[in-house]
Parts: sequence; structure tokens; C-alpha cells
Amino acid sequence: MSLTTMSERSIYYEEESQSDRLARKSKETPFFPIAIGLCTAAVGYGAYAYKNRGKMSTSVYLMHLRVGAQGAAVGSLTLGLLYTMINQYLIKKKE
Repeated sequence: MSLTTMSERSIYYEEESQSDRLARKSKETPFFPIAIGLCTAAVGYGAYAYKNRGKMSTSVYLMHLRVGAQGAAVGSLTLGLLYTMINQYLIKKKE
């Protein structure tokens, strides 16, 4: 398929499935699937540890679990951002 722009140039694109898009995005930003995995692991651990929550109410426990899962995901994406910045700005300047 092609899309004609104002300057009469053609832009070609292909339809891609969700799995193809996920594979492409994973190659472009490898810390994204790591963040998804960490978030999933935090939720899995929270579901497993739910029975040992003691006298804590369910809503407070789920709030703590959400904060932990988001913290793991944001931390992983922050490390990915730092890695990308170091590669683009510090290593390329040396070359």
C-alpha cells in the first residue's frame, strides 16, 4: 500500500500483526519486555503472597502490590533510558 503526501512522494508501509509489532519494538527497546516481565513477576508474587498478608485489609494489600509492580516497571524503563543515553551521547562521542 502507499500513501501520497502533499509533495507527491509515496510512503510505503506494510500491515503488521501484534506479534510482529511486539518483536520489532522489543528489538528497538530491549528494556520494555523486561519491564513487562518485572511487572508480571511482581503481580504473580503478590498473588502468591496474598494468603500471608496477616491482618492487612485487601484494599491496602492491593495498593501496596500496585505500587511495587509500577516501581519495578518504572525502574526498568529508567535503566533502559540511562543505557540508551550512555550509548548515544557518551560512547559515540569517544568514537
